[in-house]
Amino acid sequence: MRRTPPCTSAAASDRLPLASLLALAMAAFITILTEALPAGLLPQMAQGLGVTEAWVGQTVTIYAGGSLAAAIPLTAATQGVRRRPLLLAAIAGFVVANTVTTFSGSFALTMVARFLAGVSAGLMWALLAGYAARMVPDHQKGRAIAVAMVGTPLALSLGVPAGTFFGNLVGWRMCFGIMSALALALMLWVRVVVPDFAGQAAGRRLSPGRVFTLAGVRPVLFVVLAFVLAHNILYTYIAPFLAASGMEGRTDLALLVFGVASLLGIWIVGALIDGHLRALTLASTGVFGLSALALGVAGDAPAVVLAAVAAWGLAFGGAATLFQTALARTAGDAADVAQSMLVTAWNTAIAGGGIVGGVLLERLGVGAFAPALLVLLLAALLVVWGARRHGFPPPVDAAGGGEEAAVSVSPCDPAGADAACRAGRSASPDRGRAAASPG
Repeated sequence: MRRTPPCTSAAASDRLPLASLLALAMAAFITILTEALPAGLLPQMAQGLGVTEAWVGQTVTIYAGGSLAAAIPLTAATQGVRRRPLLLAAIAGFVVANTVTTFSGSFALTMVARFLAGVSAGLMWALLAGYAARMVPDHQKGRAIAVAMVGTPLALSLGVPAGTFFGNLVGWRMCFGIMSALALALMLWVRVVVPDFAGQAAGRRLSPGRVFTLAGVRPVLFVVLAFVLAHNILYTYIAPFLAASGMEGRTDLALLVFGVASLLGIWIVGALIDGHLRALTLASTGVFGLSALALGVAGDAPAVVLAAVAAWGLAFGGAATLFQTALARTAGDAADVAQSMLVTAWNTAIAGGGIVGGVLLERLGVGAFAPALLVLLLAALLVVWGARRHGFPPPVDAAGGGEEAAVSVSPCDPAGADAACRAGRSASPDRGRAAASPG
């Protein structure tokens, strides 16, 4: 029987390697849930560790600190390491950190474990987008990144409430034990189905400083900083904002609306991103701005507030995917180092949101939130609009549905393991995965 070459099968070439991408999504889910879980377990953890709830809150702060400290230097230092062992090492960090947290009776030891988890998170976020992009041809990179990132809104909208529920049911230590078990199972999943790729050859590696000067990188990072700062000013202080709007005690409802809308947002982005990255980024920023305007003008009407929160969630849901895809396309072979800069910008904005929002709340009240958000989002919108050549380019291939892409990261393994992929990118993802995996 004559076999049809993989390059002749359009259906095969258009099929995403879902098993591999969903493993990355699970990694994102574990990363976010490990970070946010203490926020829903403050009383139980405080009692178990013999400290105040305010001190337990610092377990989230030190997690972010680990990510900030490690993301850029660790990613730059591991550019030459094969990707799958590096991914497994990052997941193993969560196994160790969550296991220590499960059994720790010392607050100091718990803080050390949380810092280690943050270091693993910094490396994980730097890896995920570039890893997903390398599994597929250019015209599918955005969709692949969207699938890999779906674990983030799922963790925020479903995982954290579920963790809080189980924490009340079986205790906070069991929750972290379950996280360790999930991470251990994920290591097996990754080892079986996720393809391996070579690290960068020494002659092709760029320093973080050189990556920062690549055309388009700085505009994307600025947009990340402004957009996420605006988000976190409101998200961090959503409870006092709602109380001032006459919705005290309805924070759970508002966050549920936000979470559901964010899931819809990432679905829309995943479906359209490969042909409409620029338009989606402009729309996302604009919709967030309109929601901020509505909150500022009619923030005392509960129906308007909930509608604005839904629009905000819709805009934010796919934002990470938009920014990561834009940066991956812009940075090309240096995508992982560029993504580590995105991690740093994102975590800086998270910390900045708490600081700026706190100052605004203390000195001017929640009424100052909407104007501050509008200034930040207008700046982001103008930068996206101006970054037509590099960063957020318009579509250039209407027939193929693709956008201008600067990605030179090939889904092929430079070490030569994937012969079918070297022969042509139309080989099916499943064949590429099997060939790229050593042994």
